Amino acid sequence: MLYQPAAAGGGPVSSGTGGRRDGGDGAARGTGAVGFTDERGELLPAVPGDAGPDPETLRRAQRIAARLAVPRPRRDLTARRGVGELASVRYRGTSDDIDLDATLEALAEHPVPEDDDIVVRERVRTRRSVVLAVDVSGSMRGERVRTAAATVGALAAELSRDDLAVVAFWSDAAVLVRLGERATPSTLLDTLLRIPVRGLTNVSFPLVVARRQLARVPARDARVLLLSDCVHNAGPDPRTAAAGLPRLDVLLDASGEHDTDLGRDLARLGRGRLAVVHRYTDVAPAVTRLFGG
Repeated sequence: MLYQPAAAGGGPVSSGTGGRRDGGDGAARGTGAVGFTDERGELLPAVPGDAGPDPETLRRAQRIAARLAVPRPRRDLTARRGVGELASVRYRGTSDDIDLDATLEALAEHPVPEDDDIVVRERVRTRRSVVLAVDVSGSMRGERVRTAAATVGALAAELSRDDLAVVAFWSDAAVLVRLGERATPSTLLDTLLRIPVRGLTNVSFPLVVARRQLARVPARDARVLLLSDCVHNAGPDPRTAAAGLPRLDVLLDASGEHDTDLGRDLARLGRGRLAVVHRYTDVAPAVTRLFGG
């Protein structure tokens, strides 16, 4: 089932064609063994749970945020002019708003100027569209879900200039923020912490949901960050969903049971990178590396 913060149309979102919810064909009930099932998701109107925010998670989010330094995306001067931030760029025949100071500096070095020695002011878009898929399944309980929640809170603050969506998942999934919506980091963290940690782990379903969130976004601007132990034991093989994404990076929590091989496969098929963390203090440098590559 896919839960959303407000009612939405569109019918069911499916991760299969029917089947069992108890671990299914390949996994024994109550274990973390890898397995695949043919589960079907339904679109429901509310996020479950009523637990209050955890003070330790809030402190952890603040510590992660203090060390994060996510690089801004590179400017694409040919494809995205006309929207975004005002910037000084080389003249390319499309603007007459001259940046006089920058142009005089360029002319001082080149007494016989070329066209691109003229510097103009244009709006250049440098926004990314990022979907954070965070694992809140039973295998991520305790310290692990605290770290995952804190990471989302910290990233929401760091990526405030980007378009951000957040999907929490277990055997089902919940869309906490849709792409293009705005939510403060504290509100987002509070919503995430209200979802009870439970169930098996369906890694495929949130990747399908992420792809739908990014359907209208140019591939160069779109990416997904998966926060999970990658112990997949419900739903179809997530490698297929990973291959359909423009870019998928994996932040693998290895503090307990985990599947590094699957995490590596997902990052490779998603044309992204894998970063392994063992404690919450590892998160900030790992995420900085992922967004820097």
